[in-house]
Amino acid sequence: MSNTIQIDVDAILKAKAGNKAKYVPRFLVSYLKKIIHQDEVNEFLNINKDKRDLDFIRAFMSYFNNTFEVHGIENLPTEGRCTFVSNHPLGAQDGLGLGLILGEHYDCKVKFLVNDLLMNIPHIKSLFIPINKTGKQSRNLPQQVAAAFDSDNHIVMFPAGICSRKQNGVIRDLEWKKTFITKSVQSRRDIVPIHFEGQNSNFFYRLANVNKMLGIKFNIAMLYLSDEMFKNRDKKFKVTIGKPISWQTFDDSKKPSEWAQYVKDLVYTL
Repeated sequence: MSNTIQIDVDAILKAKAGNKAKYVPRFLVSYLKKIIHQDEVNEFLNINKDKRDLDFIRAFMSYFNNTFEVHGIENLPTEGRCTFVSNHPLGAQDGLGLGLILGEHYDCKVKFLVNDLLMNIPHIKSLFIPINKTGKQSRNLPQQVAAAFDSDNHIVMFPAGICSRKQNGVIRDLEWKKTFITKSVQSRRDIVPIHFEGQNSNFFYRLANVNKMLGIKFNIAMLYLSDEMFKNRDKKFKVTIGKPISWQTFDDSKKPSEWAQYVKDLVYTL
């Protein structure tokens, strides 16, 4: 429990690039350390090295002075297993915020379907179900998702998979994947829509759009999510929980992808 996890850009570069790491310009290494706030993040991790799960999230919210204005708490189901789906405007405060709100309400009986890279954060990994979309383990993705939905835990998902983007002046998620529809129906889980109010900087959105325009496969904007996390310090976020939608609603009158779009549109009316 007392082992301290630290972020080390130099070590990461060496692990990823091997001997070629020494050719990476020092000014670029320094810049990477700056945009991910290496020293500040490591200080926080060191201070809170023994905290886990909700205690760690509370420490995070206290450190960043983030609070939440929650509407519709009465809509949270008291029985059965549910799938909670939300827009994904930020990258840190939205995920951890929902973890805190739902975790406290359901006594930590919630699991987030996340990229398996997040399992490297031991403080909160018990709240995660890792989904590996790349590499050799990607072939097990269907089984991983099925196991998550077959469990007794509530499932929390960001169906867009990545943070919201700004298009034509509007900040909104990209396409919502249909998995939450198909798996919720198969496991007979009602779906609870949630809207999280917040936004990243204009720089982040411009960078994401340039990334897409140039056809660069690597998500460069992702590197700046830590910086965005610090920019969202001292903010209060409005979270609106909608009424549960019965799994039986999602019949053959629409394709699963169309039902996913239906729920996404509903979230943005909350």
